[in-house]
Amino acid sequence: MDYGISILLGISLAASCGFRIFVPLLVTNIFSLAGWVHLSGGFEWMGTWIAFAIFLSATIIEIGAYYIPWLDNALDTVAVPLAAVAGTLLSVSFIADFPPAVQWAIGIIAGGGTAAIIKTAAGAVRLGSSAASAGFTNWIVATLEHIASFIMSGLSFIIPIVTGIIAIFLFVYGIIRIARWRKKKKNLPPKPAVHSLPQETR
Repeated sequence: MDYGISILLGISLAASCGFRIFVPLLVTNIFSLAGWVHLSGGFEWMGTWIAFAIFLSATIIEIGAYYIPWLDNALDTVAVPLAAVAGTLLSVSFIADFPPAVQWAIGIIAGGGTAAIIKTAAGAVRLGSSAASAGFTNWIVATLEHIASFIMSGLSFIIPIVTGIIAIFLFVYGIIRIARWRKKKKNLPPKPAVHSLPQETR
């Protein structure tokens, strides 16, 4: 039972990384500093005051960057692998008493995979918002992502079973969303070729 809860907790935090990369790291740090959670061996640095300063600064910068219209879509491109790394790190930090190979395998597949899929799906939603409103409604999408990341990160430590189930649902929904987005993109008519007019010869 403890193993299952640890895995669900890691998946929940990884899913939160799919919305914002540094928010789950910051929340984990705060819970660790308060003595409410204990990180597995080798990850105690995530619960230090130095890590708090780093995660807090990174969270503020990340949240602010998503309110810059041209920068938000660009961030989604580089954020997918970063979200996968953060999701893996958080998952592994709570999966103890497993052989290292199993511990990292679960972290990469369950944690990293969940974070990457949700981040990709969120990016697709933002692209749709950009196309529909020329980016004017992107701040609404960004705000909802901020809220979802904070709430899910906090509740992961309080009701990990519930948030773990929600994370699995978001993972499945993300796969469906990405598949539909790619299918729609594939079915778009090709852009007409632009031919330059030949210069007049004298």
